[in-house]
Amino acid sequence: MKHLGLTIMLLFAVTIIKAQTVFIKSAKITFEKKINQKQQLASNTWISDDARDKMNKYRISNWDYSFNDSSSIYKIKPKETLNDNNFFFIAGENTNELYTDFSKKARIIRKPIAGEDFILKDTIPHLNWKIMHDVRQIAGYECRKAIAVINDSVTVVAFYSEEILLKGGPEGFTGLPGMILGMAIPRYNTTWFAIKVEAKNVPILNIAPPAKGKRTETEKDFKKMIDLYTRYEDKKNPRKIEDIKKELYTLIL
Repeated sequence: MKHLGLTIMLLFAVTIIKAQTVFIKSAKITFEKKINQKQQLASNTWISDDARDKMNKYRISNWDYSFNDSSSIYKIKPKETLNDNNFFFIAGENTNELYTDFSKKARIIRKPIAGEDFILKDTIPHLNWKIMHDVRQIAGYECRKAIAVINDSVTVVAFYSEEILLKGGPEGFTGLPGMILGMAIPRYNTTWFAIKVEAKNVPILNIAPPAKGKRTETEKDFKKMIDLYTRYEDKKNPRKIEDIKKELYTLIL
């Protein structure tokens, strides 16, 4: 009887804990994107040893991921500036945006090309995730590890939380049983980790796709964008259009 009573008490306690768990349907997550630029540029011969020694190890930027129960928008944090961590020759404001409509399995990308913004429509890429047993805490949430492969051989390691219901994540990565709060791609020397989760279940956030940018729905408009994107490439030996599209519609902004 003692054992039966103890079992009932434990089950009751677990039920209370589960009842107290708040499942987030709408929030804003701040992700820190960190690129190990020294490692990324290690094999580049055009960088002098002196420049390499002066280069800071990481290039860091913060990105906002706002979402409700069916859609999300991912973009660089307002007024985010490149600091001394930056070695890459990037000028102007970063206008990359990624809107995802999970109910329609569609996404809209705003991509800057040669100083002009273009609006690209796409479907949500499918990834074959393998869920592991490892768990860790990220931004106060318990997250489980998962692994996928992109571009045939590039390993992606992600950590997701089932407490956040939307099956989203930073950049274009989706498809796990909850929100991805941490991610690493060793081949690209890049990590993404949530540093703040601002839960706003009431009211539900209103998420809208990017509106400013040149449309590419017609064949003529799409060709203009491709011509601009490949303007410095060898016209006598053009790349396949499929390969160019892979770069434009990549998972990573």
